[in-house]
Amino acid sequence: MAKRKRGIFSKLWFVFWRAALLFVVFLFALRFVPLSTSSFMLQSDYPVQQEWIDIDELPSYIPLAFVSSEDQRFPDHFGVDFAAITKALNQYDDGDGLRGASTITQKTAKNVFLWPARSLIRKGLEAGLAISLEAIWGKKRILEVYLNIAEFGKGIYGIEAASQHYFGRSASRLSANQAARLAVMLPSPRTRSPNQLTFYLRQRVLWVEQQMQQLGANYLAPILAP
Repeated sequence: MAKRKRGIFSKLWFVFWRAALLFVVFLFALRFVPLSTSSFMLQSDYPVQQEWIDIDELPSYIPLAFVSSEDQRFPDHFGVDFAAITKALNQYDDGDGLRGASTITQKTAKNVFLWPARSLIRKGLEAGLAISLEAIWGKKRILEVYLNIAEFGKGIYGIEAASQHYFGRSASRLSANQAARLAVMLPSPRTRSPNQLTFYLRQRVLWVEQQMQQLGANYLAPILAP
């Protein structure tokens, strides 16, 4: 009986490592090809609009706008920002609402592979995938994928489709202000519009632009270098 159990365990262990190896190969392949779909797109209730654009075709202030708005420690963490998590938990203990502390890498992992509903299982998978993406894709590829698969409205995915929809131009021709206006649509893209900003969102755009100036035009240069 004991020998039989060891045999079953060995088979399961072999299957697990084989599946893990295949997934690593799959992630490595995704590092080099445009992503024409994602888990979130497949689960969308609306017709999907998405058009891939290489990050090298975008002005550097576009990724800077999103980093300034969502994850200013992006160049420094390895997928999961434990400092931000600790800060969010401390603020929660002080009576504030529990704020999100997901990094751009975690959001990329969630959008590409997982599902919207919150749960401890999803957060755990998200964190593990985020660390894997950092190791296999690297920062530049993560930013490129995020900008191409983030939702910017009902069925509108990616910076190129959003730019065409809201501003009638390619993302390569967006201004820094327009990039900031798109950045503040997240994380509620289905209820916000860059062309109909509330007072709160106008203030948020100003804040993002100030953060972009403080971080500096070269903040992401080491990441975005060819």
